Amino acid sequence: MRNYETLSQATDDLAKRGYTLDFNLTEEGLLCDGVQCSIADFVIVEFYRFEGFSSPDDLAVVYALERSDGGKGILVTGYGISADGPSAALIKGLKFKDGMHPQ
Repeated sequence: MRNYETLSQATDDLAKRGYTLDFNLTEEGLLCDGVQCSIADFVIVEFYRFEGFSSPDDLAVVYALERSDGGKGILVTGYGISADGPSAALIKGLKFKDGMHPQ
């Protein structure tokens, strides 16, 4: 995995590397371009955590996701205090690619 100073550096580099889809969490799974998708169709390829400069409570994580058909995109969520229950539960349902584990 790479090291990034900021969330925008991570998302910009991932986009350059082909992670062009923009995912959002919903109560049912992932939403991409108005289409509801099951989290079972995706794996986490990379992820990066960030703490806000102005507030240590401003926490975010960037997930590089790959769909079973090869589609690649980015999901940005909060974690820690800023994570909500349903979002956290859905993220836990995502699998990691090739035995990768969160640190």
